[in-house]
Amino acid sequence: MAPRGLSAEEKRVKLVEIFHETKDFFQLKELEKMGPKMKGIVSQSVKEVLQSLVDDGLVQMDKIGSSNFFWSFPSQRGAIMQARLATIREQQTTLQNQVADLRSVLEAEKASRPESDERARALEELSALKTEFAQLESELTAYGACDPVKLEEKRRALVLAKEAAVRWTDNYIMLLSHFTRQNGVSASDIRTYLGIDEEYEDIDP
Repeated sequence: MAPRGLSAEEKRVKLVEIFHETKDFFQLKELEKMGPKMKGIVSQSVKEVLQSLVDDGLVQMDKIGSSNFFWSFPSQRGAIMQARLATIREQQTTLQNQVADLRSVLEAEKASRPESDERARALEELSALKTEFAQLESELTAYGACDPVKLEEKRRALVLAKEAAVRWTDNYIMLLSHFTRQNGVSASDIRTYLGIDEEYEDIDP
């Protein structure tokens, strides 16, 4: 059975161990040679693992001339952990203060709204009214065609349409009268020519 390969985290731990055990500076090429021999880390994965350690601040890097050098000391890791612990403690203190403030606000709200039979009845009535309101809205939606607002809109539209029809009928009558006077043609001949019957004028105002 083939031996199990190292996980990503195991590679990180073992690469850091190289620095802490040797207490020395290395270039990438050196680490790619040392990784497989000392810790069983595949050479091709050393660069990626090293970069992740640099990104997390567990390994330091500095450019000297045209070469990059990497190092990490045990004391340095301890300092990083202490800094992280201090940050977490500071966040914890901030959150605890926020919780205390929220509890104070909650207690103040409770004090301004003391429990009583009257308040309980009022809350119960409010809940019942909200339920009734929701039911009525649902019914109103179901009978959308009978919605008073929509009916009023249709009524107003009908009135405007009728007024427009009456206005154009009046215009037609005046134009017909003017044309018959000017040209000596009877109104019935013009209606026959245009295909308009006499009922066209019978629109009640």
